[in-house]
Amino acid sequence: MFNALRKPFKRLGLAALPLLALGAQMPAQAQDWQPTRPVEFIAPANPGGGWDTLVRTAGMVIQTEKLAPQNFAPINVPGGGGAVAWAQIARDAKNDHKLFATSPPIILVPLAGTSRFSHKDFTPIAQLNTDYAIILVRKDSPYQNINDLFDAMKANPGLSVGGGSAAGSMDHIAIAGAAAKAGLEARNVNYIAFSGGGEAMVSLMGNHVEAVISGAGESAGQLEGGELRALAVSSPERLGGILAGVPTFKEQGLDYTFDIWRGVMGPKDMSPEARAYYEDLFARMVKTDAWKQASEQLGWIDAYQDGEAFGAFLDAQLDQFSTILGDLGLLRR
Repeated sequence: MFNALRKPFKRLGLAALPLLALGAQMPAQAQDWQPTRPVEFIAPANPGGGWDTLVRTAGMVIQTEKLAPQNFAPINVPGGGGAVAWAQIARDAKNDHKLFATSPPIILVPLAGTSRFSHKDFTPIAQLNTDYAIILVRKDSPYQNINDLFDAMKANPGLSVGGGSAAGSMDHIAIAGAAAKAGLEARNVNYIAFSGGGEAMVSLMGNHVEAVISGAGESAGQLEGGELRALAVSSPERLGGILAGVPTFKEQGLDYTFDIWRGVMGPKDMSPEARAYYEDLFARMVKTDAWKQASEQLGWIDAYQDGEAFGAFLDAQLDQFSTILGDLGLLRR
């Protein structure tokens, strides 16, 4: 994966299709079930990070476009890089009214030995999009580019980089991989784990870490505020919008990219009818102009896969990340 691989949401004016008409387009199995109470839509971290942004944006689009008869209520369950939320969801394995946002930590955290629950303990619903990692510093930071930061880390290994996921998880892997390309010993990167992207940003602004690694999409708003600068983004090419001025790692001599995919999963033993309903729901959601506009504003790139394809993708990620973590000396499982 190392090499292989804003603005607030605004409601659009498209008229929502009547629920009856939507139902007529749904597969027979999906019509057999629909939520009878608000759906708990869990972000396994504090507010402000990628999971939280995904949950709130998707919930808003579903409500605005009247895609479901019930609201999707965002709930933050922070702790352990996702492990606390996963444990709670695993104990509620037959709940058809519970979903959660997911991304690479669902693979990485268990491999690092900090959660006994993996992607195999849940039901894949859909992969929705992909994002990229971005390195942020304060506007008054002495580091003008990514090589300045890595040179300083070589000279002083105690310099810290914060992230909103656990040690051995997504943000840690992203910065460790980039540092390795710059000639540092990846396992010696002084990564500081926070319980969410928002907390990591607060620590950066408080001068408690030298830099923060985060999702590019969720960082657009902070960059627009002018208090932070971006040193590099892990995309193959420059992104658009507010991020257009951020150089890639490749532009700065480091042959490095890193994808941050995001999707939705449910409890392991949810009913087949509920799974079919949610798969159909998210397939329709990603086609709405409201979702497309929000994605553009957040810098998300469409990467939709249905539940079956998403499950196969997760299995492939497990093999890939096992190798990566082993190379970094972080594999514990």
